[in-house]
Amino acid sequence: MRKLKIMEHVSLDGVIQPSSEDGFPYADWTAPYRTPAGRDEVLAAHGGRFDLLLGRRTYDMWSDYWPKAPAGPMADGLNAATKFVVTHRPESLAWGPFEGVGPDLVEGVRRIKSQAGPNLVLWGSSTLTSALLEHGLADEVLLIVYPVLVGTGKRFFAEGTPGCSFEFSSTKTTPSGLLLNTYRFAGPLGAA
Repeated sequence: MRKLKIMEHVSLDGVIQPSSEDGFPYADWTAPYRTPAGRDEVLAAHGGRFDLLLGRRTYDMWSDYWPKAPAGPMADGLNAATKFVVTHRPESLAWGPFEGVGPDLVEGVRRIKSQAGPNLVLWGSSTLTSALLEHGLADEVLLIVYPVLVGTGKRFFAEGTPGCSFEFSSTKTTPSGLLLNTYRFAGPLGAA
């Protein structure tokens, strides 16, 4: 059975929005902290071979960049990965290999996880993250924490995400100040 890892770039105040979409005032706030050491840690966290679970917005943003990116470990890994895309328009997908998740996110992800293949990595969707955690489908969360307060923007966990608990797995740091914190999903948060 495949494992599903959620990976996310996040500010100290929980913002994941990386660009100036929707009038967001801080374009590319992660750029000053990008280093070869950070890149190498993120590559290692993906594992040797992996597939991707992507929301349609992330898929569209990435499909504009990664197929044209220079060859290298990150581009090669992302381009080779099967992209399982949550979309109502699978016929419009072009960056492959790809497969639509299907009309039911939970059943689609359960089906994909039950198939033989490399582990799955989810990048960039607070909507998917919340649903996956609510249904116990995420096995691990890697938060790449940047030493900035953004103050506004899309948050890692969407409003209404059910409470859940995690077990600490590991942490790493980079010279630029990034923290790479890994947690294993432990289950719903118990009532006090």
